[in-house]
Amino acid sequence: MRTKAYKKGLSLAMVLLFIVSLLSPVAVKTATAADVISVKDAIANNSGSNKTVEGYIVGTVRGGSGTSISYQFSAPFSANTNLAIADSPTETEKTKILPVQLPANAVREDLNLKDHPENLGKKIQITGDLAAYFAVPGHKNAKSYTFVGDQDPQAEPVTATPDKGIVTGGSTVTLSTATSDADIYYTVDGSDPSAESTKYSEPITINEDTTIKAIAVKDGLKNSETSTFTYTVALTGLRIHDIQGASQQSPFANKSVANVEGIVTHVVDSNNFYMQDLKPDINEKTSEGILVYKKGHGLSAGDVVKTTGQVKEWVLDGYSEKLKTDLPVTEINADTGGSVTLTETGHALPSPVLLGFGGRHIPTLVIDNDNFGKFDPEEDGIDFYESLEGMRIQLKDPRVIAPQSYGELSVVVKNQGNSPLNSSGAINITKKDFNPERIFVDINDNNFVAKSGDYFKGNITGVVSYSFSNYKVLANKDELPAFFEGKTEREVTKLKGKKKKLTIASFNVENFSANKEGADGTSDEKAERIADSIVHNLKSPDIIGLTEIQDSNGPVNNGETDSKESAERLIKAIQANGGPAYKFTDIAPVNGKDGGIPGGNIRVAFIYNPERVSLVSGEKGTATQSVVYKDGKLSLNPGRIDPTNPAFDNSRKPLAAQFEFNGERIVVIANHFNSKGGDEPLFGKNQPPVLSSEIQRHKIADIVNHFVKSIKADDPNANVVLTGDFNDFEFSSTLEKVKGKELSNMIEEVPSFERYSYSYQGNAQVLDHILVSNNLKNSTKVDIVHINSQFMEQHGRASDHDPVVVQVKLKKAI
Repeated sequence: MRTKAYKKGLSLAMVLLFIVSLLSPVAVKTATAADVISVKDAIANNSGSNKTVEGYIVGTVRGGSGTSISYQFSAPFSANTNLAIADSPTETEKTKILPVQLPANAVREDLNLKDHPENLGKKIQITGDLAAYFAVPGHKNAKSYTFVGDQDPQAEPVTATPDKGIVTGGSTVTLSTATSDADIYYTVDGSDPSAESTKYSEPITINEDTTIKAIAVKDGLKNSETSTFTYTVALTGLRIHDIQGASQQSPFANKSVANVEGIVTHVVDSNNFYMQDLKPDINEKTSEGILVYKKGHGLSAGDVVKTTGQVKEWVLDGYSEKLKTDLPVTEINADTGGSVTLTETGHALPSPVLLGFGGRHIPTLVIDNDNFGKFDPEEDGIDFYESLEGMRIQLKDPRVIAPQSYGELSVVVKNQGNSPLNSSGAINITKKDFNPERIFVDINDNNFVAKSGDYFKGNITGVVSYSFSNYKVLANKDELPAFFEGKTEREVTKLKGKKKKLTIASFNVENFSANKEGADGTSDEKAERIADSIVHNLKSPDIIGLTEIQDSNGPVNNGETDSKESAERLIKAIQANGGPAYKFTDIAPVNGKDGGIPGGNIRVAFIYNPERVSLVSGEKGTATQSVVYKDGKLSLNPGRIDPTNPAFDNSRKPLAAQFEFNGERIVVIANHFNSKGGDEPLFGKNQPPVLSSEIQRHKIADIVNHFVKSIKADDPNANVVLTGDFNDFEFSSTLEKVKGKELSNMIEEVPSFERYSYSYQGNAQVLDHILVSNNLKNSTKVDIVHINSQFMEQHGRASDHDPVVVQVKLKKAI
């Protein structure tokens, strides 16, 4: 290789080089071998600046763009603003050609074929930016170039059939070159070939992983560039159950396999399909199904194929942290060096595996209890579904246990040991049972309307897959059996305010604001549903602790934090539904410091009925002032509890307010603890899952309990009520810390089949609580009003949480 040189004296050349470096954006320089990429690579990875591409000048762009682009390959040339380069000097296939922009600089002056047709066929290295040009992968903003070699005629490179990839033992490779009468020399030991290497005379037999390097040699021509061909010898004779193995991951991961037979059972898309073995073994621990990746496979269910490729453990669709949290799916990558050969069409599909009664029993208690130490599908739910990965399964008469979400249905089937259905037809979690019997059916239809308690009559058949931290059954919506609505209805509480009985509610109103626009705004329909539910389902409680009230412009992130217009909107809607003229009190947070949707500034707040209760007079606190309780009174009313404590970073600060009812005072504290965001999934790769969000909630719980302790230390007979979304369960350490010895969680008094306020991934659970000071427990009644969590918006859902109501009879202090 030699750099373009001008025949000048040394001193003049150095002066010119100095001038060019100062005044011109173009420099002629040689790139190191490590910096240079081929035209093929530049097309495949068409991005990045200051990239040096090596190729032959084959012509110019004639016209068109995208798939209609055309090239001119012979003189005379009319264009001087571009070149076309390729890895071969005789290339005419446009998908293998890289158009190169020649900007108005010395590169254009030196290289353009209009003025320099002699450059046609020369090999160059040209440096610039990889970016689309003429709507195809291209090279722009050329800054420098180098002619490569002495430009003497050169033998065409050696090609191979097959040219690379996965082969079976005993396969042969044929070498050839487009240069007639040229001899081919090759090596298989990794060394560079020369005319002293083995001369090619017959096809090369491949019996082990092999890399062939070859050159073409002919008198009068330069030796061709070295061509490299890499072959991987695949394992043969394996069935799908061998590849899957009795384990979470394949014992053949990253190995190449050949001619694995199966029948296509489910086509995911044009690049992915599931196939299942037509000759299963008798071991229930080994799956008979597997995912295959092959671009543009063109297959249909019922096609019988033989697949060659590399076994991979691949993480499918998921959240941003999926590589750290999610289980992989075993697949055969048949796209890179592999193949899929069709051997039969229209074959009957294998019978699906029935789950539940009459079929395979689904574990009902344990997800994993041995840190993946033992593959135990009979006991561990995570292993059970893995043993069915990629297989056709059947669900008989499945019951819906959660509202449809993201095109998926959470269901259960009859199965020994299932958790009992709750009052809505869903299933609750307990401290020791997170319900591995839940099954997610992906029907890919966000418009399918279903709620807890609905059911199918007949069988759902699909293929077991995994995505977004859960095993899924991929089913065809058009093949679902008859669907029936259950009897689940939105509830109306029986608790209401009376002359001597105060009602207090906790209600997460899910990002409520005065902003009606966009996905994160509050539509008129939603505002109406919330107001209607407060009046008619909750019977207009005297005090409501609200969570997720946003500032007046909602998700608009402009620094505003005041929520006056949001409050007015809610109160007017309540009045329009026949409710009282509530009053509102809150403390606006410091902008962006309390978490939630950026710009929304969610906070806790209170509305109260002034005809029934009054807010005890006092100074309203600020976002950073800390309230204390002394001499029977809050120092700030309302006031925030220890708002500058780091435990509340990016989370809501509890709000304490003191009210008066029938001459008796009561302190109500509204809470919204930090979310479970960041916790690892139940069916994830780490067992047991790490619940990192608990750390902050435990700190917050200690602070809140300490505040209650301070009230009780000042006045042992003080009436205290805590409301809110605590983002944890009634049996959790968080709630135990909140309770301490001073409080009783009224949720624990709710019958177990009614004890739920939220639904997450098919699990009914309690996140919303009302706790009362122990002196109030025996005179308090509680009701979780199930109007939202088990329903879709089409059923009247107003929020993702169910509200909680208590009726309290305040006792006069002795």
